[in-house]
Amino acid sequence: MSSSAHEPKPRGYRHASVLLDGAVEALVHDPDGVYLDGTFGRGGHSRAILERLSPAGRLIAIDRDPQAIAEAATLEDPRFTIERAEFARLGEIARAHDLHGRLSGVLLDIGVSSPQLDDPERGFSFLRDGPLDMRMDPTQGESAAAFIARAPEGELARVFKEYGEERYARRLARAIVARRVEQPFERTGDLAEVVKTAHPAWEKHKHPATRVFQALRIQVNGELEQLDAALEAALEALAPGGHLVVISFHSLEDRRVKRFIRHHVRGDTHLPRGIPVPDAELERRLEALGKAQRPGAEEVEENPRARSAVMRVARKRY
Repeated sequence: MSSSAHEPKPRGYRHASVLLDGAVEALVHDPDGVYLDGTFGRGGHSRAILERLSPAGRLIAIDRDPQAIAEAATLEDPRFTIERAEFARLGEIARAHDLHGRLSGVLLDIGVSSPQLDDPERGFSFLRDGPLDMRMDPTQGESAAAFIARAPEGELARVFKEYGEERYARRLARAIVARRVEQPFERTGDLAEVVKTAHPAWEKHKHPATRVFQALRIQVNGELEQLDAALEAALEALAPGGHLVVISFHSLEDRRVKRFIRHHVRGDTHLPRGIPVPDAELERRLEALGKAQRPGAEEVEENPRARSAVMRVARKRY
């Protein structure tokens, strides 16, 4: 989720699930079904899903954040299971539970949770100084500090441009490389200040480091690759008639989700038009359920981080 200069102040790391009612309503079409929440976070969606399930229903949740796993441990419900993993692995998790091709619904709420942003020790926010980490799982992979320390200027510029859609990517990369020669970047506040000083054109109501921090977070966590893999895995793990619900928070994610659903709604577009071909041969495996949905004014007022959220819903045909 992209941060902004208007981030709310932390209130005990409270997390408000975005599009909560709409997402759960779109997901749970059979109260006796088995569902998968690919991004448990702090459990807002999972708890709401369980409220809609019958005693026969089941919910499997996934998260790679140790703090999310600890939160899930407090959810005492025999219908609920939590797995510590990247959500891209949802297919193998479904297989491990003998649910491959049998899931009634899959929910993916992409992005950073409010507690992750609000905790300075996680290093996601430029507004609260802390270690420059940004990993969803702090025990795995390369931190943002390590990436900045070793990446060539050209790679930094590419990441800022592709993942942050930063217009001044090369200029900011040059400033970061010049400064790291003197002193390595270890704190979020330090990096934010260097980017702020080097940025020539500040956007209204947006901190000049917003796009750089978004780009680094996506790079460190492999978020776009994770999303692509999760979408493909979800399609295979769903039962015919199962629902796929995806909430994204910036255009890079939403474009991928939109393209994925559109591709499987249209099916094989290489065949000549007008030829009578069964849907199974066209491989039209998804049906879009309604248009993209966005949070209402009331939800945005209560939770400003919801303002950029987009939810897309599809149903598996076969």
